Amino acid sequence: MRWLNGLKMTDSRLNDHSADDQITSGLAVSTGWGVASFTPTRLSGFTFVEVFITRSGADIAESPAGSGNLTGDPTICTLPDGWAPPRAMNAVWGNGSTDGEATIITSGAVQLRSISGSAGIATGTNVRI
Repeated sequence: MRWLNGLKMTDSRLNDHSADDQITSGLAVSTGWGVASFTPTRLSGFTFVEVFITRSGADIAESPAGSGNLTGDPTICTLPDGWAPPRAMNAVWGNGSTDGEATIITSGAVQLRSISGSAGIATGTNVRI
C-alpha cells in the first residue's frame, strides 16, 4: 500500500498491516561509498528509510567554496525496487558535525544537494540519511 496525495487516512487504512515490511539489504551504493547499515520499514501505510553509508572515495568539496553547494548533486546510493517514493522527497543527512539536504527521486536515487560549513565530505566520513 502506498499513500498518495489526496488519500485520506482512516482507521481501517492505518490498521491495515498487510503491506508492512522491513528489509536490510538491496541498497546500491555509488562508487566511492560503502554501506554501514540500511533499514527501510513500511508500517501502517508509511515508509521510512534509514541509510548509513561511509565515504571511501576521494573527498567531495563544496563548489564554490563557502557556498554550501555540492557540484552536480552527487548520487550516493539507490534504493531497491519498490522502495522509491512516488514523487521526489527532500531528506536531511548528517554525520554529527556536518549536515545538509538530500533528495530521493522517483527512481530511488539519493542525491546530496547541500552541505553546512565549508568542510566538504572527507574520505572516511559517515553519512546518515
